[in-house]
Amino acid sequence: MSALKIDNVWKEYGDQIVLESVSIDIEDRAFVALVGPSGCGKTTFLRMLLGQERPTRGQILIDGAPLPPEPGPDRGVVFQRYSVFPHLTVLGNVLLGRELTRSPRLARLFGAERKAALEDAREMLAQVGLSRSEDKYPAQLSGGMQQRLALAQALLMKPKVLLLDEPFGALDPGIRADIHVLMKRLWHENPMTVVMVTHDMREAFTLASRVVAFERSRDRPEEKLRYGATITRDIPIWPPRRAGQASLIRPDRDGPAPKGL
Repeated sequence: MSALKIDNVWKEYGDQIVLESVSIDIEDRAFVALVGPSGCGKTTFLRMLLGQERPTRGQILIDGAPLPPEPGPDRGVVFQRYSVFPHLTVLGNVLLGRELTRSPRLARLFGAERKAALEDAREMLAQVGLSRSEDKYPAQLSGGMQQRLALAQALLMKPKVLLLDEPFGALDPGIRADIHVLMKRLWHENPMTVVMVTHDMREAFTLASRVVAFERSRDRPEEKLRYGATITRDIPIWPPRRAGQASLIRPDRDGPAPKGL
């Protein structure tokens, strides 16, 4: 299970209020897209879900229990800038998370454990279409292939929650469309909840099962320190999209983004 409950969460930095009174329930295996103007706290909210930031007030629960105070393998993350290690091969990049988790001192597995990890890593690379590139280094990959690698890194740890911070924004439109199809399939096949920050409205309505808008209700210069952003709209996609539906991976089923948001 991977349900999230965000209950009256505030985030303040000194006298500046970034987020105020944010409450939302995210059901198990949902795909939620967070949209809104730049600087309205979407990435801060994502960092709180990851554990890199703590709420000033309120609480975040995962499956009814308080969110662990530090990032862990239950939450994977993919950023816009490719979070890959240039000195490691594709296979080495995907293996590293498992090695650091199981053997934090040596970052190396041996025997049957290493064999099992290699099998899992190669299976994940096959899922993202990189099975023929496992001996290459990131510099030898295109931008789209590097982002596939970043997804494989995160998914090998079998996270309950996958967090995406504008992960496809730097890709060319054609490559991005291919990655969208891949992302739908990965959500369809892996038991996880996805929360994605994006500035691309079409991307939000193409991928997500819910689109959530963050905005500041008061945005005049003299008000920006005193009033934070909060959730102003929460739009379920119709017809409903649910992980496990075969139609999720068919891009021709997705219509244009609704107007007016």
